[in-house]
Amino acid sequence: MKSKTIQITLVYIIISLFMAIVCHKILTTYFSNTEYYLVFFFKDIFFIISTALFFNYILSKNEKKNIAVFKKLKESNEEIKESNEKYDIVAKATSDTIWDWKIQEDSINWNKGIEGIFGYNPAEVGKTSKWWFDKIHPEDSIRMSIKLYSFIEQKTEKWQDQYRFRCADGSYKYVLDRGFLLKDENGRAIRMIGAIQDITKQKEEEQRLKLLETVITQSKDSILITEANSADRRIPKIVYVNPAFSQMSGYQSNEIIGKSPNIFKGPKSDSEELKKLLRAIKNEEECLIETISYTKKKEEYYVRFSMIPIFNNEGIISHWISIQRDITDEKKLETEKEHLIRELTQNNKDLKQFSYITSHNLRAPLSNLIGLLNLIEDIPIGNEELEEILTGFTKSTHLLNETINDLVKVIIIKDNPSMQKEEVSLKEVFENVFSQLSFQIELHKPIIKLKFDRVPLLNTNKAYIESILLNLLTNSIKYKSENRKLKISITAEQIDHKAILTFKDNGIGIDLERNRDKVFGLYQRFHNYPDSKGLGLYLVKSQVETMGGTISIDSEVNKGTTFTITFKN
Repeated sequence: MKSKTIQITLVYIIISLFMAIVCHKILTTYFSNTEYYLVFFFKDIFFIISTALFFNYILSKNEKKNIAVFKKLKESNEEIKESNEKYDIVAKATSDTIWDWKIQEDSINWNKGIEGIFGYNPAEVGKTSKWWFDKIHPEDSIRMSIKLYSFIEQKTEKWQDQYRFRCADGSYKYVLDRGFLLKDENGRAIRMIGAIQDITKQKEEEQRLKLLETVITQSKDSILITEANSADRRIPKIVYVNPAFSQMSGYQSNEIIGKSPNIFKGPKSDSEELKKLLRAIKNEEECLIETISYTKKKEEYYVRFSMIPIFNNEGIISHWISIQRDITDEKKLETEKEHLIRELTQNNKDLKQFSYITSHNLRAPLSNLIGLLNLIEDIPIGNEELEEILTGFTKSTHLLNETINDLVKVIIIKDNPSMQKEEVSLKEVFENVFSQLSFQIELHKPIIKLKFDRVPLLNTNKAYIESILLNLLTNSIKYKSENRKLKISITAEQIDHKAILTFKDNGIGIDLERNRDKVFGLYQRFHNYPDSKGLGLYLVKSQVETMGGTISIDSEVNKGTTFTITFKN
């Protein structure tokens, strides 16, 4: 196929020859000097061919130039295409969002990162810098704008900044933005190209590390970090200590970093605990020890510390963290507590022994005394004063006997905390209690309401439950109000796996604001009754708790009292 240059030359020759022939024909037709015109005809042909050759030469040179220019443009386009491909690959590899800002036109273009990283559709992305600045967090916008325009005006050499950029879903990401400025021949900024990198994870990690650093530096516990291993079977060398450690040990950080914690060991340090620590380090496992350590001034203090291995992503140990606490005061309190427990245990034993001896030694003469008083009752006494004295003596003797019996019950309960339980019929229990108090019930005629059909059987100790109800019923009769008829209500109900007994009366009540903490105390009296011993409620609470139950009281003066007893059933 002929080149365009040859084609153009041939067309030029053909047209020129056609015009020359036409002109020659016209001249020969209308003029007579044929030879003269023939010479001009051949001269024209020579001129046409000469100019055609020259024209061909010019065209061919231009074609070569055009080919060279086209080739260069093709190479440039390929280079640009390759550069753009590399640019896209680098942008994807670095997760950067590239922007190109034509400053004078205020026209800005974004690459695909604005969609992939921040979630914006192409239709949502603005074409001016205003759209960009509007997406910057309000707290960062002013600072970032000042730095950027200062850079454009050449007050600074380079520009980069960190700020928060709003995503399409309204959330913000931390970004690192870096820009490069292009100028014209007059030094005027015309274009700026930059790359935005998402550093949210790095920023969150940085904030987390700052928080951890604050925790470590402000911690009241001593924190010590060592190297991973030690070549000489010693505790690895220290690389960091927090201020609390310096305060506890007396060593400043620059005095102990690079040294082994063995410097804190002394004559009274527990060698077995230290061996346990070395074994844990060898086996790369956590351990907790207590030992005596020594300060910079060689003063002793008890320390409890843990050694925790820290592993990297490959599962290789990188450091040890030790958290230490001075437990000197704790050890002193522990020693004092043990000493006090031993004393209390011994005192308790002595008191029990005293109680047993007292109750045993008093029982025999008290029984003899009661027997003698029973004999005197059969002897007529003419002296009224003597009879009154004997009556008071008899009453006091019986009261003393009851007190000793109650004390013996308390001793038995405290000495035998686990009592045998059985299924007990509440109906039978109340029949036994009422038979024992038949005289008082007949005398005062209280209104008694019983409702225990929901809990006919109770898994408990029969003797204890009888004693509890007997004491409560006796108290209700003893401390009844003189202004109204005594009413007593006793109910039992089952809630989940618990049996709840409620004992309620309308007696004179107890002032709980003054006496709540003393209600179930030993030898506590709340009324001026001469025969009150202050043992009843203490005995009730002891028996309830021995059976694994709880008891509570609700009382108001001149309105009455309610006891609530709860057992697992």
